Amino acid sequence: MADKDINRIIAGTFLKMADMLENSAETPSAVIALTALGSEHGEDELYQAAAMAAAQGIQVKVIGTKTGGYPGVETVCVSTEEEGHKELEKLLISDAVQGSVTMHYPFPIGVSTVGRVITPAKGKVMYIATTTGTTALDRVEGLVRNALYGIATAKACGVAEPTVGLLNIDGARQAEMQLQRLQANGYPIRFATSGRSDGGAVMRGNDLLMGSCDVMVTDSLTGNILMKLFSSYHTGGNYESVGYGYGPGMGDGFNKLILIVSRASGAPVVKGAIEFAAELVRGDYQRVFAIELNAARQAGLDAILAGCQVQKQAGEAAEAVASPPKEVVTAEIHGIEILDLESAVQALWKENIYAESGMGCTGPVILLSDSKVKQARSILLGKGYIGE
Repeated sequence: MADKDINRIIAGTFLKMADMLENSAETPSAVIALTALGSEHGEDELYQAAAMAAAQGIQVKVIGTKTGGYPGVETVCVSTEEEGHKELEKLLISDAVQGSVTMHYPFPIGVSTVGRVITPAKGKVMYIATTTGTTALDRVEGLVRNALYGIATAKACGVAEPTVGLLNIDGARQAEMQLQRLQANGYPIRFATSGRSDGGAVMRGNDLLMGSCDVMVTDSLTGNILMKLFSSYHTGGNYESVGYGYGPGMGDGFNKLILIVSRASGAPVVKGAIEFAAELVRGDYQRVFAIELNAARQAGLDAILAGCQVQKQAGEAAEAVASPPKEVVTAEIHGIEILDLESAVQALWKENIYAESGMGCTGPVILLSDSKVKQARSILLGKGYIGE
């Protein structure tokens, strides 16, 4: 090899090293606090999780009663859970730690947690938005916000363009329509496609197992159940052994990085939660969240959320409408919320279109004649029962 080639290789190596050092200097440090009191598996389980995380280079401060014996782990001594939470607040406020993992925190309304699981079919990571807390008092508004919380969390952890699916629960169809409006207005949301043959962004149970999307949108009660199932399905339920816990509390104006684990979470999950917290610090999650929220607002988020709280066609459903003459119904219109199904049928009757309500494998359907589908879709779209 010629001298000039050797010199070029050496020069390139030094440039790469300089670049790595520069980027490392710009990466925020991550000291993570962990409250150890209250676990169903005992305090030692949490200390073991901290030691496992410390072995991977994460600085951990454990708030508990024990001292020493765990390499790389610093202890803040307390005698009760109440004292532990007071110390946690002090550490966060003083910036002695940049994030925390705990088993309980009273998040305000508007803040909820985005969990992270490992899906069993392909071992893929999936974010569950959300898993604890109350995002909004209106269900559809909450699901729309949950989607944004999930997207921001995934992006902060390095998923550049996360795909979004909505679990097939009450409110999912309406939330999908609002998110489609955001997308049409310029917000760059990427909808996932179900792994089932009929596709769509509304996910079925199979999609949870397959990990068909990066971000699965659901309400926090359903999300909480999913987290417990994903983390302990092969241990019998009393020991959560897989995944990263219930995730960070996300919300407009909430600036503390607090991740939740369960009292049933074992050391592997608590260790995963500490890693999750450190990733969010390094990914500058607050900046990412602010960027996403600003982009959504520029696409009309505030008006869309205000519209979620308005009753559709107030009083129309209460109006008695006689059924048109019965017809053979062989066509289906999907995408109706279960709570809106009967009022949607009556809205078609009012326009002299015979229709029936039904339930397909993907949710509620309206049954009607093939010849009336185009007209019926136009009516339902105009009244806000379905999306484009």
